[in-house]
Amino acid sequence: MFWTAIAILALVAVAALLPDLLATQNPLQTDVRSALLPPSAEHLFGTDQSGRDVFSRVVHGTGRSVGIGLLATGIALVVGFVIGAISGTVHRSIDIVLMRVTDVLMAFPEFLVALLVVAVLGPGPANIAIAVTLAAVPVYVRLARVQTRTLRIAEHVEAARILGVRPLPAFLRHVMPGVLGSLSVLATIGIGSSILAAAGLSFLGLGPAEPTPEWGLMLAGGRNVIGQAWWISLFPGLAITVTVVAATVVGRILRAGRAS
Repeated sequence: MFWTAIAILALVAVAALLPDLLATQNPLQTDVRSALLPPSAEHLFGTDQSGRDVFSRVVHGTGRSVGIGLLATGIALVVGFVIGAISGTVHRSIDIVLMRVTDVLMAFPEFLVALLVVAVLGPGPANIAIAVTLAAVPVYVRLARVQTRTLRIAEHVEAARILGVRPLPAFLRHVMPGVLGSLSVLATIGIGSSILAAAGLSFLGLGPAEPTPEWGLMLAGGRNVIGQAWWISLFPGLAITVTVVAATVVGRILRAGRAS
């Protein structure tokens, strides 16, 4: 399962970085005479209402859909590490305030938090990335705090302090690598959740606008003709599902390996 998931993610990476290598047709090219054609040798995933090639749109939409997930996860990891490390090292009163705010945010589903943020900031790809990032931060804050507090009292860290290493160098050298290692494993799983949240917001019409190729937007575009042209929504939905499952499988296997 691990290597199958890795192979799928490698294919997703190729589609995101080099879409023209997999899809030769223009994803924005319309042809009303070829509208709603079923999958065939000429159009592997069929065509949509405007005659655009669905396969090309799925491939070219990979970079935008996956990119939002990667960007949001990366920023959430950094912000979560900083806040969690501060919470795990500062005075208890500040720690309590930061953790209570984190608890409140974690009490709501990530998608609901992202939806509320978009409602405040307004629709758009940039605001979706911000919303997904803010929704994911609390999980990283919690883990970073726990790992920081645990590693601070580890024997090798105490030994470094006894030998005269100052607190900041001791943290950077002995605590931070362990915290980032745990966060990176969590981030592997979080990428899938971020991709799913971004696609969900785009499906609701809060992300990119037509004719931008984006998986969630393509799902929304095919829902009104699902009975007549099922392929318009099916293939973007499969792309989301397969990518999220592959990222989750890799993350869980890495987490199990780290725990053992």
